Amino acid sequence: MSSVRVLVGTRKGAFILRSDGTRKSWDVEGPLFGGWEIYHLKGSPADPQRLYASQSTSWFGQLIQRSDDGGATWNPVGNDFAYDGVPGTHQWYDGTPHPWEFARVWHLEPSLDDPDTVYAGVEDAALFRSSDAGQSWCEVSGLRRHTTGPNWQPGAGGMCLHAIMLSRAHPQRMVVAISAAGAFRTDDAGVTWRPINRGLRSEGLPDVDAEVGHCVHKIAAHPSAPDVLFMQKHWDVMRSDNAGDSWREVSGNLPSDFGFVIDVHAHEPDTVYVLPITSDSQHFPPEGKLRVYRSRTGGDEWEPLTRGLPQSNCYVDVLRDAMAVDSLDACGVYFGTTGGQVYVSADEGESWDAIVRDLPAVMSVEVQTLA
Repeated sequence: MSSVRVLVGTRKGAFILRSDGTRKSWDVEGPLFGGWEIYHLKGSPADPQRLYASQSTSWFGQLIQRSDDGGATWNPVGNDFAYDGVPGTHQWYDGTPHPWEFARVWHLEPSLDDPDTVYAGVEDAALFRSSDAGQSWCEVSGLRRHTTGPNWQPGAGGMCLHAIMLSRAHPQRMVVAISAAGAFRTDDAGVTWRPINRGLRSEGLPDVDAEVGHCVHKIAAHPSAPDVLFMQKHWDVMRSDNAGDSWREVSGNLPSDFGFVIDVHAHEPDTVYVLPITSDSQHFPPEGKLRVYRSRTGGDEWEPLTRGLPQSNCYVDVLRDAMAVDSLDACGVYFGTTGGQVYVSADEGESWDAIVRDLPAVMSVEVQTLA
């Protein structure tokens, strides 16, 4: 029987949640790196035992951790992110006279095929790649040096590259998202990039056709339909049918079109999940009711999924990397909250159970389906 491993990053450590294919009882391991912020924790699709973690504190700075045994043991890697060999100083020599400094690694994206290749999105916004399992890193410099770079602006959480999408159908393609610059795509493995924001509208931008300046929160796609992208923007849920060349709004009947997470069902490319938040100034569910919304039509028409979720006095937030799906049948859906709850639905969203309730604030949730 298949099993699942849920990788949870929190403000005070990482946790690994394990269950069999029924997803009814869970073993909870952690905290790993207790007291450290774990911005993102993700496993390699090419090797289920290879895990990567972005670890940070204001005292020690930024580290990358790697496990080669499914999380049983960990080792720090990535000395290229250190200044003069001192972990945590996170300065990067890019050929200029002065080191370029960044605050933290927001997102780690392992290669779909090679367990030793992994990408890192950082703040201030830049993209790095490692080909030796995180031991050394090189900047994918074409992105940061794009002609629009001087016009990029930080969002409320900083100017962060927080989303990286790879495509098995298009091995040279990569899509990234930056707050608050927008989405960018390369079709030649990172050599050249272009903004893919046509159709996005953002408050505060006087030019309705602005090429950059949009606060994209999350992008998702199904592997079988790589040209169909779904986006949760600062405001608006959006859809593209041409790999981001143009977008249209599909917020439909949602109670709020503000939110951070969006994901796609593992087996149904037109089944999409979002979790609306009241507004950009009120980061809690509308009316204090925690509801995941599902569209089975690729957007516009949405239904609330509430069974097992608190429907009164709930004022948690769900951050941009805190929703994931597994590939079991039926598809499992997972999300974590700033209140420390991690929820699972083993029936495609019809009903929900809390795996754990009292973790530190959850920053990321990723799922591995294991044979």
